[in-house]
Amino acid sequence: MVTRLSALFAAGCLGGLATVLTLWLFGILGISGALGVGLAPPLTPPMIYSFMIWGGIWGFAFLLPLGSLNMFARGLLLSLGPTIVQLLVVFPMKMGVGVLGLDLGTLTPLLVLIFNGVWGLVAAWWLTRQEAGVLVAA
Repeated sequence: MVTRLSALFAAGCLGGLATVLTLWLFGILGISGALGVGLAPPLTPPMIYSFMIWGGIWGFAFLLPLGSLNMFARGLLLSLGPTIVQLLVVFPMKMGVGVLGLDLGTLTPLLVLIFNGVWGLVAAWWLTRQEAGVLVAA
């Protein structure tokens, strides 16, 4: 069980890293700005740490019984959890940019959905590699 929990946390952390890098790239490439969204934070160690740790914690959501969904569908479905928290808790209460982060731009919820979708897909990919035995513990 500890091995499974470790794999879930690691998958979530990797998903968190992919998410923060995607968010940062959208900012530096001007994609967020072109969509009218003021969401282009600098890539800093605290930001990377936060995304990775919270991503790892969200990785435990893969323990939820979701029937016969394949791993990638599970990842996308589970990515709705951090999306809802970001839009309804973090943006309005922690960052003060309104419910759904609309003060940052009308398409902010869409970008958050995309960024968290990256988390779900990368975490799912990692877990499929682990389950296939491609990632071997030393």
